[in-house]
Amino acid sequence: MVTEEDKIFAKNFNIDDLSDVPAGLPPHLKLKQNRVVSKKDASVDTADAIYSGSYVSSGVDNSVKLENFYEDFKVDVISCTETDMEFDMIGIDAAFANAFRRILIAEVPSMAIEKVLIAYNTSLIVDEVLAHRIGLIPIAADPRLFEYLTENDQPNEKNTIVFKLHVKCPKGQPRLQVLTNELQWLPNGSEFLKETGGSTSNSNSNSKPKTYTSFSCSQDSLPEFADNPITPTYLDILIAKLSPGQEIELEAHAVKGIGKTHAKWSPVGTAWYRMLPEVVLLGEVEDEKAERLVKVCPQNVFDIEDMGNGRKRATVAQPRNCTLCKECIRDHDLVDLVDLRSVKNHFIFKIESTGSLPPDVIFTEAVKILEDKCERVIADLS
Repeated sequence: MVTEEDKIFAKNFNIDDLSDVPAGLPPHLKLKQNRVVSKKDASVDTADAIYSGSYVSSGVDNSVKLENFYEDFKVDVISCTETDMEFDMIGIDAAFANAFRRILIAEVPSMAIEKVLIAYNTSLIVDEVLAHRIGLIPIAADPRLFEYLTENDQPNEKNTIVFKLHVKCPKGQPRLQVLTNELQWLPNGSEFLKETGGSTSNSNSNSKPKTYTSFSCSQDSLPEFADNPITPTYLDILIAKLSPGQEIELEAHAVKGIGKTHAKWSPVGTAWYRMLPEVVLLGEVEDEKAERLVKVCPQNVFDIEDMGNGRKRATVAQPRNCTLCKECIRDHDLVDLVDLRSVKNHFIFKIESTGSLPPDVIFTEAVKILEDKCERVIADLS
């Protein structure tokens, strides 16, 4: 007969409380949850288990919790130069990593040439191609100091940067290379006059001629540009080649925009990520096999350790360098000794700036944009 004590015991019984039952996931499920394993033919366990009850049979709650994110998430900056930045994002899902990559490419604003006014062009490059080439030249100007130019706005010192290009190859001289160092910044705005389309009345004869911009002051009088003139990021980019007698005269107007509108506004040459590689030796790789393993790896991931008495052993020296090329597991004698894995929640990011903004600034601005997106979602749901 079932007693009251038996009922209470059955109600409170939890198999995980027994001393001989291991806590958490068993090793094979733990590996499946946190690693992608690269086999000789294909990678396995590539999908993320995002369902909260994925491992409920093992007594593990797989739901996303904010406090766990606070504890696990971190960013480690590995290197940062004027043009490149490498950092690790740890404790996030691939969806968040990809969202951040897309923001870096398409939503961080920069300054780029949008309008090219060509007064004279006798070069071999047609006007449309010349304008396209000039539009892709990165401009060393902080977009945070400028406003967006809308359809209803007049180009002014707060939303437009004007450059002038006037180059002529004299007759009897060799061919002339036109480089970006020929682009001259016009801090007072456009110098090209607008066509009035008719006779000018006497009342307007003494008025200031209208140009394609309406600057109220010179940009070099502003404190942010007084000691920092605006130039193309690189002064040695080839724009065109002129033969003797050929000439180019134009104005280029740069405005603020984002890469989602056109790639010329993308502040990065590329922004990409990969999961952190993990190289595990499943057994001792010694002597001839060790030398073969070191030799077959093109990224110098492995090294030789001298064990004395003429014995050698392979070790994993630089696992971060692994590109998962699988050369080491194509050898039939080594395939069962090496395991290539990728950590699912650890991403190595690389930002390569076009030079319009430093990579650390691009990173900071991308974080602000992602934060703003999250705040808008919370506001819409509340």
